Order: sequence, then C-alpha cells, then structure tokens
Amino acid sequence: MTDAETIVRAYYAAFNAGDMTAFFDLLTPDIIHDISQGGRQSGLASFRAFMDHMNRCYAERIEDLVVMTASDGTRAAAEFTVHGRYLATDPDVPPGTAPARGQSYVLPAGAFFTLRAGRIARVSNHYNLGDWVRQVAL
Repeated sequence: MTDAETIVRAYYAAFNAGDMTAFFDLLTPDIIHDISQGGRQSGLASFRAFMDHMNRCYAERIEDLVVMTASDGTRAAAEFTVHGRYLATDPDVPPGTAPARGQSYVLPAGAFFTLRAGRIARVSNHYNLGDWVRQVAL
C-alpha cells in the first residue's frame, strides 16, 4: 500500500468513525474542497463549517472503498458507495427536494485528491445529485 493510499484510507476511516479530529488532521491548512455540483472552498475553517453542516443534516458511511494512486504519490482517486440517512432538512438542496424525515439512500460516488507533505491538499467529491433527490423522495 502506498503512502497516498494509506492517507486516503485513513481519511475515510476517520469519517466513518465520526472522528473529526483525526479527519481534519489529515488535511493541509490551505485545503481546497470542491463540492459535488457546487462551488470551491479554501481553507480548513471552511471545510470544518461544511462538515459541521453535513454532520447535522446527514449520517453517512463509506463502504466498498477502492483507492487508486499516482506512482509519485501526489494524487489519488477513490470510488465508493455512500450509505446514508437524511436527518435534518438541508437548505442547500435543490428546490422541491423532500424534507428530511430519516430517509435512507445508497449512492455510488467518487473523489479525487491532491496530496502534499503527507496530507490531503485538495479533495473533489462527485455523486449523482438527481439520484439522491429521487431516493429521498421515496
């Protein structure tokens, strides 16, 4: 296993454990976060605020994780399945999305990473928002 793979796997292990201290310790202070079908945020404070929001609205677990890395260890990609529950209505979802009432969803997803000095310097997440909206409407 490469260092890049170890870092990415630790990132998702911390996420699954709800260990936000370990999760944020894997990021550079100037982390770039590309939000799926959204904007770009910079800096640890922005990412912390994003994760606080997500953890209020959703309970998610990453499963079926596959990690691919560049030979020089500076980039990685992950493919996985998100198993989640919609806990609190998120004001940032598309208009007309069903309100939260504990609905479960399962989404294929992926992420791209840039790594620097043993930490994650960029993460770009991708999933099918339309599929999620359909699942929480059921």
